[in-house]
Amino acid sequence: MTTVRTVQLPEVTLAYRESGRPDGPPLVLLHALGERAADWDVVLPDLAPDHHVYALDLRGHGDSGRTAEYGLERMRGDVLAFLDALGLARVDLVGHSMGGAVAHLLAQAAPERVDRLVLEEIPALYPRPASVPPEGAEEPAHFDWAMVRALKAQFDDPDPAWREGLTRITARTLAVAGGAASYVPQERIAELARLIPDCRLVTIEAGHLVHSSRPAEYVAAVAPFLAV
Repeated sequence: MTTVRTVQLPEVTLAYRESGRPDGPPLVLLHALGERAADWDVVLPDLAPDHHVYALDLRGHGDSGRTAEYGLERMRGDVLAFLDALGLARVDLVGHSMGGAVAHLLAQAAPERVDRLVLEEIPALYPRPASVPPEGAEEPAHFDWAMVRALKAQFDDPDPAWREGLTRITARTLAVAGGAASYVPQERIAELARLIPDCRLVTIEAGHLVHSSRPAEYVAAVAPFLAV
């Protein structure tokens, strides 16, 4: 059973979906840019049947609040504030793409809060050719277009400290790559896996959307890593 809840944090109200074993170890799931917490439903409950799962709508997404300021560091701060608000001292943390960047920034800044870390299709970040910021669509979206523009600008010109800080991560880590069909440079994912001290790399030929395109293979790789 999944319950939809909200929590008021210092900067924003976050919505989240809570499921799993009430007394299980906590697992926090962070979605990709433009997605929402329900994106994980395809791999639940098989992903971590013994965990108490919290799938978040990050700021500017889904049912969470829209704010004047966006950025990976602010999202990292929101997740830390979420852990504090719910009294979660230490968690397993899974992030896809943008959510993976937020997850590894949190694991760098507060290594004592993360036990196991899964990073799906997020590379070591380097500057890239600037993309054209989307202007937004006429129809309503379940995310804030201002957030998309702010995050794309950060991914185009990332802070070098985000890459350098990967060496400070102490969590046991699994990096999941999508293989040749992904638009993400796979050599950069391999670099991320080398920089994190305790990291194993697995490739699932699925493209960028690994857990939604190949849910059974994703679960087969990730569930044993998260097993209690």
